Order: sequence, then C-alpha cells, then structure tokens
Amino acid sequence: MAAHEALSVTRPRKRTFTQHGGSTSADLLQALEEYLPVLLGLVKEGSNLEDKIQFSWMNQEDDAEETALPSSWYEVLSVLHMMAMLRLSQANSLLLPKTSLEGYHAKVSEDNKRASVEIFLKASGFLECAIQHVLPRISPENRKGLPVDLSEGVLKAICMQALGQAIDVQLGLAIDSPKATLAVKRRLACEMVKCWQQAHESMADLPLIDSWGEKHRLFVKWKYIEAKAAAYYYHGLILDEGNTEKSHRMAVAALQSAEELLKESKDVAEAFHAAPPVSRSPPVCGSMKYLHDKIQKDSSCKVRINKDLYSNDSIHEAVPALPDFAVALKPEEYRLPAVTVDAANG
Repeated sequence: MAAHEALSVTRPRKRTFTQHGGSTSADLLQALEEYLPVLLGLVKEGSNLEDKIQFSWMNQEDDAEETALPSSWYEVLSVLHMMAMLRLSQANSLLLPKTSLEGYHAKVSEDNKRASVEIFLKASGFLECAIQHVLPRISPENRKGLPVDLSEGVLKAICMQALGQAIDVQLGLAIDSPKATLAVKRRLACEMVKCWQQAHESMADLPLIDSWGEKHRLFVKWKYIEAKAAAYYYHGLILDEGNTEKSHRMAVAALQSAEELLKESKDVAEAFHAAPPVSRSPPVCGSMKYLHDKIQKDSSCKVRINKDLYSNDSIHEAVPALPDFAVALKPEEYRLPAVTVDAANG
C-alpha cells in the first residue's frame, strides 16, 4: 500500500499535555505502556504492516506543526519519547515545594527528592532505548522526515538533561547532609557539568525554531553554566585547603570564576524566561538556593584574605581545570516489551 493510501492514526503530543504529575500522567503512562506491545506486533518479524499505517503526531520544537509518516517504528519512537516526557513531568512535580499541614514554610521532602532521582533515571532509560534500539530501525527515507523533536541530538540532550537533574538533586541532598565532604560535593557538581555539557553540545547545531525549541536550548545553556559555577565553587574551596601560595592563587581564581559564571547563568535564566512562550521566574530552589548566596560571599571573602596574591591580569589565566570524573548515575535500563498474543495474531 502506498504511503498516501495508508491508514492514518493521529494522537496528541506533549503540546496538549499541560498538567504536572498527578493521576493524569500516570494513567496516560500506563496506557502508553499497554499500547507498546500491541504496536510492536506491527514490526515483528514476518509482519507486512510496518509501513502500512500512517501515524501522525504534533510537534513542539520542529518548524512543521505536525509530522505524519507511514512507519510503525516512528510510532514506537514517539511513544517512548512521550513516556520519557511524562516521567520528567512526574519527577519535576515531586520537586515542587509544598507547605506542610502545620503551615510551615514550603519545602521538598527528602523522600520526594530521592523518588525524583529514580524517576529521572527511568526517563533517561526510555530515551536511551529509543536512541539505541528504535532510531536505527527507522528507514533512511523516513528518518529524514523525522521532526527535530525526535532527532538523535534532541533525544540525547533530554537523556543527559534527565541525568543532570538527577545529579542536581543528589547534590542538594549532599549539601543538606553534615556527613557529605567537600570532595563528594565537588564530584557531584563536576558530574553534573559533564551531563549538561553533553546536552548542550547535542543541541548546538540543531535547526530549532524560535519558541519551544529555542527556549529548550536556553534552558540547557542556563543549567550548564549554573553547574559549572557550582563545580568551580567546590573546586576552589578544596584548593584553598592547600598550604602553598599556588594553591591559594588557584583557589581564588576558581572562586572568582564561579562568581562570574553565576552572574552569567542569571542572565541566561532571564533570557530563558523572556523567550516565548514567556514564563514566570520562580524562586531559586534546589542546590542553587544554597549556592547563590555562598558563591558570592565565599569568593569575596577569599579575595580579601588573599588580596596580596590576587591579580586581575592573571586571574583568567590562573583558572584551574576542573577534575574529570565519570558520571556515576546511569539511565535505568528499559527493554521493549514482548509482543502481545493478540498483536502477534493480528
């Protein structure tokens, strides 16, 4: 059957999904998980239905409002992408501060923070499966027709974004723990930098349109710069523990770099919120709620203490490189489900 004669299946995309967490996302996620085994029956070995049904989805970051392709693997890819976005929504909803019944200040419970990390890893697992096991199965012709939303670059960026957000939560837990050392906090911050850097690089050359695509790019850039500020801050504190003039000079340079990066991140954050669709700038939360104050105070303090070593001419040259740590968190492995009996016999 020719593509223009194919059956047409149209389903809503995340553009129409505006709720954060809750039963709606859970119900939709369950429906998608139940749909996948049926859908995979169309691409099982021996099936002649793989390219006989045309599936259509709304886009968010692509220039085209809608993409329709006669490819069941395109539908599988779209479903996995939607499942990942739902998980991201669920994880972020857990991180919204809530006022207690006693009327205390709104805060996020430690249980919610830990639960959000697990959900972020599930989201990245869906995307890793999509990149490794679904995208390669789409024919070259259909792959050219994929929207930018489902391009390998965007999928990789969101996958690393989920890992970066999970590590950010871990860093916040470490900040709140009196047992966590500076070395632990520095490592988490450096791992976070690596994740956001990969996300940023994955989106660098994509043809994202003004609006959601550009806003997404600005969000990744904002979090990347913010992560570097955190990493240089903790790196500076550790260097300052040294007893040599060189270590003190490098500490000042690192802390000064953290302060400059923090200022830059604030500018990018403003650009993100001002970019259409315009969003409200929320109060600083998570690990950066603590670091926004500490970075500026500690940087100024160390500069005053070491002012005889401080030099504006050499500060940029003296900025030390960040340690290179492998990212400890990994996406939770997700395997495509087995084909249901009904789908296999259909």
